[in-house]
Parts: sequence; C-alpha cells; structure tokens
Amino acid sequence: MATGTISQKIFSRASGSAGMVEPGEIVEAGVDYAMSHDGTSVLAIKAFQEMGSQRVWDPEKIVIPFDHIVPANNETAAELQRDVRAWARGQNISNFFDCGNGVCHQVFPEGGFALPGLLLVGADSHSCTYGALGAFGTGVGATDMAEIYSRGRLWFKVPETIAVRVTGTPRPFVSAKDIALMVIGKLGADGATYKTVEYIGPTIEALSISGRMTLCNLGVEMGAKAAIVPPDKKTHAWLAGRARQPYKSVHSDPDCYDYEHEYDIADLEPQVAAPYRVDNVRPVSELEGLKVDQVFIGTCTNGRLEDLDQAARILKGKRVVARTLVIPASREVLLEALASGIIQTLVEAGAMIGPPGCGPCLGAHMGVLAEGEVCVSTSNRNFPGRMGKGGLVYLASPATAAASALTGYLSVPEI
Repeated sequence: MATGTISQKIFSRASGSAGMVEPGEIVEAGVDYAMSHDGTSVLAIKAFQEMGSQRVWDPEKIVIPFDHIVPANNETAAELQRDVRAWARGQNISNFFDCGNGVCHQVFPEGGFALPGLLLVGADSHSCTYGALGAFGTGVGATDMAEIYSRGRLWFKVPETIAVRVTGTPRPFVSAKDIALMVIGKLGADGATYKTVEYIGPTIEALSISGRMTLCNLGVEMGAKAAIVPPDKKTHAWLAGRARQPYKSVHSDPDCYDYEHEYDIADLEPQVAAPYRVDNVRPVSELEGLKVDQVFIGTCTNGRLEDLDQAARILKGKRVVARTLVIPASREVLLEALASGIIQTLVEAGAMIGPPGCGPCLGAHMGVLAEGEVCVSTSNRNFPGRMGKGGLVYLASPATAAASALTGYLSVPEI
C-alpha cells in the first residue's frame, strides 16, 4: 500500500481515488462538513442563488454559527442576519447556532463536527483550527462555499506537507501561542503557502486540545492551507460524547514529509507579534515597557477555558490598569468559567466580560481602538485597521495579556 501524509490520505478517501493522491495533484473531493458564519453566509447564499441552485446538497452537513457581529450592531447587520436565519430554516439546516453560542471555530469542534480523518471546509480562513483534532480543515471564499452548498464537492490541489517538530519543556508562562508565534516568525508569513503544516514531537503531544487548537488556528498566518496535529488518546478523549459520527483516524507514514523543521523551545521566552505583521515576532522582553491602552483576551485563538483560567490566576486579587475586555469563545466556555469562579475573578480584577463571539477581533464593534491606541490582544491578526483605523495591535498569549493589563505596559508574565 502506498505511503503518504495525513493530508494525502484524507484527500485520497474524499476524492474516491483508487490509490494515494500525490502533492500537486488536482482532485475533486467530497466535503464532510461545511461551515459559514453570519458574515460569509450572506455572500455564500447570494452566490448560491445566482448559480440557480434551489436546495443544498445535505442540510445535515452544513453548519452556520453567528459570531462575527453579535449582537447585531446596526440595522443593516440585523437585517442580513434575519435573512440568513430565514434561508437556513427554508433549507432545513438544523445545525444553526444563533447569537450567543460563540465563535464558529470553537462551536464547530464543540459540536462534534471536527473529527479525525475528515475533510472540513469553512468560509473563514481560520477554519484550519479543526486540524487540532486530526482533520483537514481549510478556508474558502463565498463562491466556493456556494458550490459546496450545491454539490458538497470542490476542486483542491493536494498540498505538500511541512513537518514542524517541537521538542523541549516550556518555561513557565510559555504556551502554545508563544510556540505558534515563534514558528511563524521563523518561517515567515508566506513560509507555508498552500502547504499543510503538521505539528509533531513530544512538546506537541504534551499540549492540551485547547493548545493544539491555538497552534492550528494560526497556521493560515504563515500561508498554510491546513495545520494538523496527529490524533491521539487526548483527541479521542476530548471527542467522547461529542462526535457526530464514527470516524477513522489517519496518520502520516515515516519519511513522507516534503519538508521538515525542528525547534527546541526549552529556552523560548514569551513572544509578541508587533504591528503590522504576524511574522514580526520578538520576545516580549525586547518590547517591555510599551504603554498599553487596552487588553483583549478571547477569540478563536485564545478564548478557551484554559486561556481564561491562566489570565484569572495572574489577575486574582489584583486590579487592572489598562482597560481589559474578556470574551469567552463559546457559551460552553462561559458556563465552565462561571462555575469555576474564573469570571468572578476577572470581573473583580476590573475586566469587562463580553458575550461569546468574535468581539473586536475584526474591528466591527465592542472594543475598537482609537487612532494611535495600543492593544495587547490574544487574537490572530495585527494588520492595519484590524481593530480600528490607526490602532496598533500586539499579538500575545493570555498570560502576557493579563500581565500587561496589570501594569498598563507590555510586560513579561511572572510568577
């Protein structure tokens, strides 16, 4: 039997190939689940209708969470959301998650749609998050999503695979976010363009599913088509009681990667990506003392329970100096954070709590920056205008964000 990577094996199955598909080969593959959120659903539905399509290929395979502008910030957003709701009802799409359920890339895995060995496509670039569970998750545009709505299939080029092996025990307060930023800084914003980044090695195996989701979420920031962590016992345990269907894990065979990089993170310091590039990565210590106006903890990158817990441990019994906004990634995360006392700790420290969703990450509403203001954010992008015209976004871990909230300056987290 031919050998191959996780990506090759997933595309071989999804395309119905008799043998192993090869990197660079063009295939038409069947999508296992498709996702579009409130913003991209509007465009995908329009394209779907312009194509003359009447019914979606399988209403059980389409997932629509509302997360980007929730609650609606103006009449236009409210009307567009109303129209998407009506279309979803008309198409009998039961996997619809309205305002308050959370960010699509958290709701989708929590709902048991992201499973090992599946081909998952979302109308959002950070759909690569799903690779944390051993799937091939990738983002497409609205027109491509309309094609998937219609036929459940799409053309793909099978990507080459970069193996990123990570070793070493991380120092205190060095997290998956710091590892991801380090790798992006090393490879560059275009260093993995249309390739799969497969994270392997003992340090990756030691990460929680939450940490793996952070790693894979940032894959697209170095141009990756997908980012994957091979499934293991942690994957199966996390999926127990969640999985929507039976699944079969696949793994890469030895010596099948197209490129390999190895990083020992034993001496890695907390990292920060300075404006206006995600690959403009430096140790926090080099920029320590930069005045901070706002801190934002949340998003599909770092809004999970362990992220909020780490921030709460740093802030417990203290008061923030910079205005601090915390947004849980989902209702499930919010409920867990409420039950464990994390939310109370954050509120007592002076943080504001927003409803589950994207919040200010995309610059639509809630926490948008004024010109010249600095935000330390746990999000995934710091491009010009990302959180407000003229704002300056520094990407960092929840620990670095919480430490900076306490001092009002970019700060290295300490015990």
